[in-house]
Amino acid sequence: REIKMRKLDSTKARPLKSEQLLRIEDHDFALRPGFGGSPIPVGIDVQVESIDSISEVDMDFTMTLYLRHYWKDERLSFPSTKNKSMTFDGRLIKKIWVPDVFFVHSKRSFIHDTTVENVMLRVYPDGNVLFSLRITVSAMCFMDFSRFPLDTQNCSLELESYAYNEDDLMLYWKHGNESLSTDEHISLSQFFIEEFSASSGLAFYSSTGWYNRLFINFALRRHIFFFVLQSYFPAMLMVMLSWVSFWIDRRAVPARVSLGITTVLTMSTIITGVSASMPQVSYIKAVDVYLWISFLFVFLSVIEYAAVNYLTTIEERKQLKKRGKASGMYSIDAVQAMAFDGCYHDTDADVDLTAFSVGCEENATRAGAASIPNLGAARIKRKRSLKGNVGRIILQNNHVIDTYSRIIFPSVYIVFNFFYWGLYI
Repeated sequence: REIKMRKLDSTKARPLKSEQLLRIEDHDFALRPGFGGSPIPVGIDVQVESIDSISEVDMDFTMTLYLRHYWKDERLSFPSTKNKSMTFDGRLIKKIWVPDVFFVHSKRSFIHDTTVENVMLRVYPDGNVLFSLRITVSAMCFMDFSRFPLDTQNCSLELESYAYNEDDLMLYWKHGNESLSTDEHISLSQFFIEEFSASSGLAFYSSTGWYNRLFINFALRRHIFFFVLQSYFPAMLMVMLSWVSFWIDRRAVPARVSLGITTVLTMSTIITGVSASMPQVSYIKAVDVYLWISFLFVFLSVIEYAAVNYLTTIEERKQLKKRGKASGMYSIDAVQAMAFDGCYHDTDADVDLTAFSVGCEENATRAGAASIPNLGAARIKRKRSLKGNVGRIILQNNHVIDTYSRIIFPSVYIVFNFFYWGLYI
């Protein structure tokens, strides 16, 4: 009757064969193996599957890896004639003791659970245990952007036991430097992975003591070609474009002013675009040095023309005073005439100053009837010889500041580039 009642009692489930073999119910797995004795050694090895992203703005990186733990728990030993191990999934993890390893300075992390939780437990007859997890973790990386974008960043992922200090648990790399392996196909859009290395150390907490800590170190060197195309090369072109102003006639005020303003605004746009994609650090970056020096060259080209225009105006006023006539008419050369009426003049002409404000056509209309034939003939002559004399007029009437600027600006900029690239590369 008792046997029959046991069969009818559906609330009692028969223990699994693995639990019977491992005798889990006979031990208290709330305590670590060898409790009260020497610290239990826990070996670690890591296989990096991918580095998913690196963010300069947030100063962090995201990595997917296989984290494997090795330790020995004699409470899990079992007899085996063929000396074969037993493999289990995550359901057995909750019933036994496992190391409480966590990632220092991590922001987010999770264990993959598609299609089932990516956890594996392998137990050997002598009690050795392999515990493997597939984890994605986002951790902080303290970056230095003083050489950006010609920089190399050194990041590390740190592993440590949360509850057990060095008196209870000893973390170590299972196979030394070979404990860290990487996928051969790991690649990043902006960085080249120079090296992966494993190291270890100790961390001290004032309230709990010393803990063993393992480091996954990797160095990232930034690809420079993207920034050359997006920042350096456009800035260089804008600086060279600003030099075109030195070859334009000093009387072509709209051309030179519009060219200077355009290059200044373009440089401002480039600087703003680079700053928007970077963290707001309080120190100067390498790209800032180049862009702001380039901006200074563009700005100085505008200031240069302001000085040329001002000095030219003063010089011509002095000449007009010296060449004044009692009748109120002034004999001025071609460049001086263009300063007032905006037209090219290839010969000296007597022009009434009161008529300059009206324009070229009104000057001819308001002139006396006797002077109309002479002025008409002069204009026809100017139109015929304009094409051949424009180059001569521009070369003869350039200010000395423009002449020196054509040599000084390119020379100084080339020297700056020589020192800049020599210093940062």
